[in-house]
Amino acid sequence: MARASGTATRKPSTRTGAARARRENAEKGFVASAQLTGDLQRVLVDLIELSLQGKQAHWNVVGKNFRDLHLQLDEIVDSAREFSDVIAERLRSLHAAPDGRSGTVSGDTSLPPYPNGEVDTAETVDLITVRLEAVVGTMREVHDEVDDEDPTTADILHEIIATLEQYAWMVSAENRTPSV
Repeated sequence: MARASGTATRKPSTRTGAARARRENAEKGFVASAQLTGDLQRVLVDLIELSLQGKQAHWNVVGKNFRDLHLQLDEIVDSAREFSDVIAERLRSLHAAPDGRSGTVSGDTSLPPYPNGEVDTAETVDLITVRLEAVVGTMREVHDEVDDEDPTTADILHEIIATLEQYAWMVSAENRTPSV
């Protein structure tokens, strides 16, 4: 630790991604492997990015059916934030330290960047659907490895996948036309 003018400063951490946490006192139990930790870290950054992009969409959506989509985006953001907390706390309970720092999230997410400025409701529907499906894709990609090591964590993923797939269906229905 360096000192400047009597103030302690820390060198910023250059590590990215989840890290192993030190066990304390009476903590025992299951410890996630590096693979499980990495898989959950991938899910975490995508959920955090979904919440950020969902809020960006919420602030900048314009056009037909604005109000309903505006409110629906907040529902998605709230769920993404809750799910990211669940995954981060699961990492902690498995003796890993999650990394939700902005640089890690922007560098590691599988979601494409969200456009800047106002976006029409129909385009917003398509953009958000793609992002919901990307997060689900990450979870489905890591699911089998997670399930092999920790079925309890896989159960958590099941619940999140079901909710996000329902959101994707409901949001995308806005731009669909009935099949004949």
